[in-house]
Amino acid sequence: MRFHLSEEQVAIQDAIRGTLADNWPMERLHKFADSGEDFDPQTWQALAQLGLFGILAPDSGMGLLDAALVSEMAGEAAAPGPLIGQMIAVAAIAASSSESAKAFLDGLVSGENVATLAIESDLVQSARAAGLFLADDGAGGLRLIEAGEGVSIEEQTATDRSRPVSRVTFGAGVKSHALFAPGDPMVARLRDAALVLIAADALGGAQHCTDVSVAYAKERTQFGQPIGRFQGLKHQLAHMALDVEPARALAWYAAYAWDAELPDAPRAAAMAKAHLCEVYTRSTRAAIAAHGGIGYTWEYGLNYWFRRSVYDRAWLGSPAVQRAKAAELAGW
Repeated sequence: MRFHLSEEQVAIQDAIRGTLADNWPMERLHKFADSGEDFDPQTWQALAQLGLFGILAPDSGMGLLDAALVSEMAGEAAAPGPLIGQMIAVAAIAASSSESAKAFLDGLVSGENVATLAIESDLVQSARAAGLFLADDGAGGLRLIEAGEGVSIEEQTATDRSRPVSRVTFGAGVKSHALFAPGDPMVARLRDAALVLIAADALGGAQHCTDVSVAYAKERTQFGQPIGRFQGLKHQLAHMALDVEPARALAWYAAYAWDAELPDAPRAAAMAKAHLCEVYTRSTRAAIAAHGGIGYTWEYGLNYWFRRSVYDRAWLGSPAVQRAKAAELAGW
């Protein structure tokens, strides 16, 4: 594998970062969080125009590593919308033999259709805006469910204010498309892909918290000098950087292992999800402490990344759950 990103991959991240800077500034994030909505069409369409949603389609020439770079940028900006669910849904439908489900593929790639994950939990991102739900079938398989009859959605007060969730239940009369039967290896493979993308989101968020803390330490002055010159804060910022940067390789390797279908890919995915999510929560707490009083205010906005880190940590299994899985896969 390459141990550095290609020029094309760097360009993709730069394009996403610029798009989100234009369409998702802090002022818009504040407005969205207070709006009660669970989806932002403007930001979604801006990302759709970059062609990101079809990255995991077989004919894209790209793979999970590229999708992870997209997820990393979304985490960096605390971007809204079920981006991970959209990319995983495209991968699932493209790999399935369901012709009825494939009818939705073009709309998902273009962003016209919105898909979200309803796996292992009834708390679902952007459920009120979603037209499709990638869900468990109750027996270990996966199915695609259309919004509408039989789908009950109850708005919840969300921890993550950048990606609000609702409680979703599927009852009688749902229009469902079977994708993979219980025991199909693709079920586990898609779950592993989701773990890697969550880890990448956590990486982006942790890097953002480190970057803004360093920038603040250079600008904020006390006793006639930048606070970044004080040894205690220097050490704190150095610990943040040393926590985040080595974890990057873990996320990248997990994505590469999935793309290459290496034997240790499932274990790498579990380890990446466990470790990156812990790094993320530590980084958000350290960032708030490094900023002092202003870091605790709603207006400054670090709370969005802290809350997102808490959601990422719990989503599809806590670090303890993922480490137990990794240990089992290693035969411990």
